[in-house]
Amino acid sequence: MKIWLAHHRDAARLALRRLAAAPVSSLLSLLAVGVALALPAGGQMLLTNARQLTGNTSAVPQISIFMEVGAERAAAKEVGSRLGMHGGVKQVRFLSREATLARMKANPGLGDVIDALPSNPFPDAFVVSVTDERPETMERLASEFRQWPKVEHVQFDSAWVSRLDALLKLGRTAVMLLGALLGTGLIAISFSIIRMQVLTHRAEIEVSQLLGATDAFIRRPFLYHGVLLGLGGGIIAWLLVAAAAIWLRGPLGELVRLYDLSLVLQTLDARDSALLLGSACGLGWLGATISLRQHLRQN
Repeated sequence: MKIWLAHHRDAARLALRRLAAAPVSSLLSLLAVGVALALPAGGQMLLTNARQLTGNTSAVPQISIFMEVGAERAAAKEVGSRLGMHGGVKQVRFLSREATLARMKANPGLGDVIDALPSNPFPDAFVVSVTDERPETMERLASEFRQWPKVEHVQFDSAWVSRLDALLKLGRTAVMLLGALLGTGLIAISFSIIRMQVLTHRAEIEVSQLLGATDAFIRRPFLYHGVLLGLGGGIIAWLLVAAAAIWLRGPLGELVRLYDLSLVLQTLDARDSALLLGSACGLGWLGATISLRQHLRQN
């Protein structure tokens, strides 16, 4: 076990020395990998923040429940109690008919009209936020609430919810497609770099084979080279995304203040950062593996 670990340690050190031996070429390669990875990573960051933004706006999907105009307050309290105990309800806001009447009277264009009415025309109402905002779930809940006693009308903007859900799905699909395309590009970059490394050290490889070195021993430094290339590119990509988030916070802050929103643009979280670095290392390793397999098969 110690010998195996020593072989891997020596292979990693050799890969680092080879990277350091050509600093300009290595830096340019890392930048190319970093920029390629930063594009899908930045898209994922924007999607995450877009989801947070929609959760902070007043346009969050909600269900409005209107009681019958002549329903007594006891019926409204019963509905409110059932909503509070419902598993699919996250938050309930009660709007009394008196408060609605006062708010409407405060409108200069409606005050005189409402005063001319013989009675309060507004019903008690509830604004419900749900735990699951998928359109099909909200439609099911709305159908359930319509069956409750003294409930006159239930509505929610199903078209808006469907459009938002479709837009976010489109964004996720676009990020996945972009990630797949640029991941293929990363494999190609790693393939080409390792290929050049193999050709540069061809004589060394031939001598090692003559001395009885196994294919695994020969591959190991080049595989570490590919992994380090991916890891370095992943770190650069993370730094680029973090720098973009910091740079955009100022202009975005001014925009959200105009709409009375609360949002601070966040960079990649721990899960997305780990996924970025792990994918970068894996793609670098894969490109190196394909390149070495082709070379050793030719030999």
